[in-house]
Amino acid sequence: MSVTDPQVIVVGAGPTGLMLANLLGRSGVRTLIIEQLHDLIDYPRAIGIDDEALRSMQAIDLVERILPHTVPQHMVRAVNARGRIIAEIAPRTDEFGWSRRNGFIQPLVDRELLAGLGRFPHVQVRFGQELVKIEETAGHVTCTVKDVDSGETGQVTAEYMVGAEGGRSFTREWLGADFEGVTLPDRCLVIDVADDPLGTPNAIFGADPARSWATFGLPHGIRRWEFMLDDDEDNELAESDAFVRRLLADHVSTPERLNIIRRRVYTHNARIASVFRRDRVFIAGDAAHVMPVNAGQGWNSCIRDAVNLGWKLAAVLDGTSSEALLDTYEVERRDHVRGMVELSVGMGKAFASRGRLREVARTLVGTAVEYVPPVRRYVASMRFKPMPTFTRGAIVTTEVRASRSVIPVHGENRSAGRLFIQPKVAAPDGAVKLLDDVIGPRWAVLAWNNGPHRILSEKSAEALGRIGAVLVQVVPEVQRDWAAADAPDGVMVIGDALGQVKKWFDDKPSSVLFLRPDRVIAAECMAVEADQTTEKLLDAISYLA
Repeated sequence: MSVTDPQVIVVGAGPTGLMLANLLGRSGVRTLIIEQLHDLIDYPRAIGIDDEALRSMQAIDLVERILPHTVPQHMVRAVNARGRIIAEIAPRTDEFGWSRRNGFIQPLVDRELLAGLGRFPHVQVRFGQELVKIEETAGHVTCTVKDVDSGETGQVTAEYMVGAEGGRSFTREWLGADFEGVTLPDRCLVIDVADDPLGTPNAIFGADPARSWATFGLPHGIRRWEFMLDDDEDNELAESDAFVRRLLADHVSTPERLNIIRRRVYTHNARIASVFRRDRVFIAGDAAHVMPVNAGQGWNSCIRDAVNLGWKLAAVLDGTSSEALLDTYEVERRDHVRGMVELSVGMGKAFASRGRLREVARTLVGTAVEYVPPVRRYVASMRFKPMPTFTRGAIVTTEVRASRSVIPVHGENRSAGRLFIQPKVAAPDGAVKLLDDVIGPRWAVLAWNNGPHRILSEKSAEALGRIGAVLVQVVPEVQRDWAAADAPDGVMVIGDALGQVKKWFDDKPSSVLFLRPDRVIAAECMAVEADQTTEKLLDAISYLA
């Protein structure tokens, strides 16, 4: 089906554009993707997908098609020049429902995202189309698009446009945004090999002062190596057969027999656009920010952009929120992206930089990691990874009112602006499933113990229903049947099958949560304040009564 009157134009069929189009398609938004290339990119790219991104794949019903292209619990060990382990990253927690670290094959996952668009007749992808001009008028954006084969141009108009066309973004230039940051001096050669000659799982970072390297066991028998290059080793030399096999000779006994499928030199950038939006035009993904690969967060940050912007565009287009909601996209994403960029640069300095002083520093760190249990746990569980934590935006930032009958409210106990956990719960039919699969990818009012219908006024319930919220009562599993017998239509009663929901509430001063479609806690309160908090929430998301 040809989408001749799209509501949203997405420029770029990379992970950001494909994810955004899936989200918009699920919400019934007419969406057109235009992509300059004739097909998806198929050269060495991201190899790490995290738990947040897998949760997002779950939200668009594609996670089961993506999991076969992943390695769950992808452990990382860093070793020094003598082969001694100086750090180990092996998180075993799954608070968001999925393994925190997973190796993956990006081109195959991107293809699943593309195939997923086939479910939506109101979403279309046009390859071989280059964006050459943007014009904004009252209420619309018009894009002039050139066919890369024929050179013929045409125009397409929509209510909004999102530039997700990568680091050399035409849209970012049109916005007049600076791409603030640095291009790092170090270059890296990436080599992908089929028929994995090692066959071992996980990843190793070699922090060798002479030449740092890394190797990764990936799905489908693929092995990746990455080597830092010296200044006098130009790209042509680095990508030559002789050079590649000489590097690999230290890692395998017969490099001449390797099935090398890809090799590519990368330059690392750490940059963030000065603005992410101008009126009806947005940028997302690599168009808005790029970062070194060291923390494995570039691809995942692109997915977070799409998830954050997707539900907000849908809410504005369906008339439940005003355009002011769209202002919160940049507000919420900028600080978290900056944290990820800084983490990526810091990890590169820690494990991939040259020099004897760095080697001494790594040895000291390795000693601390090995002999100081709190340090070891901090590194192994990836607590250094910045979690999305919004202090402003589409959230209610007022504190939960203090009460002598609940635990004191401290900064660490405030939950608004953070992702809610995804435990396994018992659905109304008794089946034990992940929380998001039970309540669906929509707004939810989740109350522990109380029935939401008993603590919300009719006016509040009606407004929450208009934004598509489901009312959820969570009780211990042993109480589920009893509570369900008392619940009216429109209230979902679920059981805390494994006790994980109660455990979360054990240390919180609130008992009622307002969850956004992206599973960020938009507001929290005690039961007695549900109505007042609803009013604050509706104001925070620019609700149109």
